[in-house]
Amino acid sequence: MTLLQQAGAAVLLLAVTLSLQCGGAAALILWIRGIPRESQKVQVFRCAALVMQTTVAVIILHGIVILLWASCYRWLCLPSWESAFYFSASSYATVGYGDVVLPSKWRLLGPLESMVGMLMSGVSIGLLFAAVTHLVDGESRSRLPLHTEPMNADEIRM
Repeated sequence: MTLLQQAGAAVLLLAVTLSLQCGGAAALILWIRGIPRESQKVQVFRCAALVMQTTVAVIILHGIVILLWASCYRWLCLPSWESAFYFSASSYATVGYGDVVLPSKWRLLGPLESMVGMLMSGVSIGLLFAAVTHLVDGESRSRLPLHTEPMNADEIRM
């Protein structure tokens, strides 16, 4: 029954985590797309504010997910909110100090949270990259043509 409980908790946590992260990422993408582009005039403070706002939004989103996992740990197996949040944050960030550990009945949740944290951090880096690309290029590099005309020998020498 223990493995079934762990699997059920894991599936539920993954489903809610992915829903939160993907919904948050989609909201950030729509927000970034709606920001008007500055043509030749780049305003330093406005650009810095956009990057800062995006970064803060991503940190808040990660904090909500850490709190979700901490709530599960507190409800299932850890004695205090402080230890549950600490364990969750250190697992999510893949640090895993080992000074707070889950009971053996629930120990598979820790590595699962680390994998989720690593993957969601990658998604967040992509969002921050998209915000900066929005400011620098105004167009995503993925919209460049896949095939270009081959260069002749004279163009290569230049």
